[in-house]
Amino acid sequence: MFLSAFLAVVLVALLVEAVFGYPDKLYARIGHPVTWAGALIARLDRRMNRPNASEGTRRRAGTAALAILLAATVIPAWAVAAVLSPLGLVGLLVTSALASTLLAQRSLFDHVARVADAMETGGLEAGRQAVSQIVGRDPATLDSPAVCRAAIESLAENFSDGVTAPAVWLAAFGLPGGAAYKAINTADSMIGHRTPRHQAFGWAAARLDDLVNLPASRLTAVLIALAAPLAGGSARGAWAAVRRDARHHRSPNAGWPEAAMAGALGLRLAGPRTYGDTVVDDAWMGDGRAAATSDDIRRALRIYRIACAILWGFAAVLLALMLAFGR
Repeated sequence: MFLSAFLAVVLVALLVEAVFGYPDKLYARIGHPVTWAGALIARLDRRMNRPNASEGTRRRAGTAALAILLAATVIPAWAVAAVLSPLGLVGLLVTSALASTLLAQRSLFDHVARVADAMETGGLEAGRQAVSQIVGRDPATLDSPAVCRAAIESLAENFSDGVTAPAVWLAAFGLPGGAAYKAINTADSMIGHRTPRHQAFGWAAARLDDLVNLPASRLTAVLIALAAPLAGGSARGAWAAVRRDARHHRSPNAGWPEAAMAGALGLRLAGPRTYGDTVVDDAWMGDGRAAATSDDIRRALRIYRIACAILWGFAAVLLALMLAFGR
């Protein structure tokens, strides 16, 4: 019955997070699981990442740091799940509420919608300020179409990283699986960069993040393609862009949802970008127009909302099948 229980947790967690998100008052009072993991990663980085050590030593130190992080997140999550599991419906609801903190449907929608709002009410400078909250690139280098593309790219990639992937690992391994995924993804976002400081130390985090995001990135592309025609987009364009462009992205995973969203909207996404002093000469996803607008952000958000609903439907159908077959 583990699979059906895990799927029930995913379904309830998705619905809870979509309705309530993560309350601002709770964040101000105790933080968030991502901030807790981030604080531990930062501490491990300071203590274990010695710039004068050899590359091999720094790789081993980074691998050890990742193991410490996983132990610090998975063991408490397993203990909580073990306590709650025998409590029936109450245990399911509490576990689902905890699992909802590992998802980001509502917050992702809100952050991306703010970019469209800013562009429409405050112009380019306001749009740059809003998009700087969700992307790492230098906002001063972005013109209006680039701001809109950046918001859509963030929506597509974080749909996979922040919604589909934690749902997949929650469904597979329950609360410990979701916690482990979130720890790995947070580690990659903080230390999994090709910089002099983190090239070696963040190697394990980056490689493991690539692995654990592989199934979700493919599933997210499918969800976007299925949602596209229901939101005025093109499923055929999404499939074509994924087949043609996804493998050319510098990330083995991000190209899938980005290409799907680009094709669905008739846009070009990704391409050359600037992060700090570094120019990333990435491939374009999609073969449409590059001149994205705030209307395109709105269209992408409609696709996203429908795709999330399809994900809920997948979870509900799988749960029904598991219960029917006694799994």
